[in-house]
Amino acid sequence: MDRELKAGLLWGGGILLLALAASQGRKLDWLDSDMVTRLVIGANGLMIAWYGNRMPKAFLPDACARQVARVGGWSMALSGIVYAGFWAFAPIAVAVVGGCIAVAVGMAVTIGYGLTLRARLRARR
Repeated sequence: MDRELKAGLLWGGGILLLALAASQGRKLDWLDSDMVTRLVIGANGLMIAWYGNRMPKAFLPDACARQVARVGGWSMALSGIVYAGFWAFAPIAVAVVGGCIAVAVGMAVTIGYGLTLRARLRARR
């Protein structure tokens, strides 16, 4: 099995196990419902950060693609950490908006950098 596929399955399985364990903790009154939500959604942010960190390490044949992957890796890793931070510390209403904005900014930085790089390459030709 491909290494990336295994990692994705482990992340998915880990989040499912976390959700099940947190739900059980809620039923036993060890956790309140806000904490269950924060744990599961915060794990999603950590997964975004992990995948963002993996992006630049993935094999890409073209130098420009590697540049975009590096910028995308940093922007998505940082936005994932910010997302997880919102879900760990902010009120839930703020975490929903702030987390979504953090991920959207990470995506916008990656897409914007890619479009800028493409425009520079076209101008050179």
